[in-house]
Amino acid sequence: MSNAATTVPIGRTPFRRFLGGYGQEIVVLLSIAALFAVVGAVNQRFLSDNNINAIFAGNAYIAIAAIGMSMVIVSGHIDVSVGSLIGVIATMAGTLAVSGYPVWIAWVAPILFAIAVNAGVGALIAYTRIPSIVVTLGMLSILKGGLISVTAGAWITNLPAEFMIAQMRPFGIPSAVWFMVGLTVIAALFMRYTDFGRAIYAVGGNIEAARAAGLNPERTVVGVFALHGFFAGIAGILFATQLQVIQSTVPPNLELTVITASVIGGVSILGGTGTVIGSTLAAILFACIGSALIFLNVSAYWLRAVLGLMILATVLADMARRRRAR
Repeated sequence: MSNAATTVPIGRTPFRRFLGGYGQEIVVLLSIAALFAVVGAVNQRFLSDNNINAIFAGNAYIAIAAIGMSMVIVSGHIDVSVGSLIGVIATMAGTLAVSGYPVWIAWVAPILFAIAVNAGVGALIAYTRIPSIVVTLGMLSILKGGLISVTAGAWITNLPAEFMIAQMRPFGIPSAVWFMVGLTVIAALFMRYTDFGRAIYAVGGNIEAARAAGLNPERTVVGVFALHGFFAGIAGILFATQLQVIQSTVPPNLELTVITASVIGGVSILGGTGTVIGSTLAAILFACIGSALIFLNVSAYWLRAVLGLMILATVLADMARRRRAR
């Protein structure tokens, strides 16, 4: 009997299929390794413990926010209000902490608020069919304007030591890094192996086909935005606790950085494909690039130009892949 049915065609081996599924993630990982090797050779201080800690722990909250953003983009939508939401969460958490509430309330209440806000945003998008960029632009203005109106950009000081979760170091490793790695692994497994995770891909790939297959796209969109709120809430807590003070404002350009991490990490801006692993790696890559520019005595303003070029290249590559697939 012929063994043609059991032979794996050339170019279709499991290893090559793995590379095809994680191509962008591998490119980002190799870019990080190359940066460490090249810049470390030029300036050894780039490889110092303090700088590596700043790269990973100082930017972990961006990677965590990008996990939720990746889920939203995979579902075929986008959220440009995430930076404002993180600013509000940080201010809420700090205010509760200095007002005498138990630390766990200062951590949990803002996360629940973020979930509720984004679930409402998701419901508005899903059931009114208003484009997500319009709804989230409106939410950006509401959150940002409301935060400035209520707080006038005041600084929150005298934060209790037990509140500063991002500064804790279990087993000598910053807790922010533990959060980043743990949540990335959990989210990756969730997206790959759960029914809801696969539903997110299905809705983002072809909403009508997903509906015909028995899925409820509206419920999926509400759920993915609520999940996004959960990750944004944790990101906000880590952002609030990485320094000794909190300024009641929205971090500049944070939403663009989070969206860029998702896209450059391999999530298609058109929805349906991508992984949260790629977005986490891309967030680390941005931090490496920004730090490398400083150690190479290059203006940090070039970082935005580099990220812009990377976005264009990634989107063009994604469009080319889709044409080949068709």
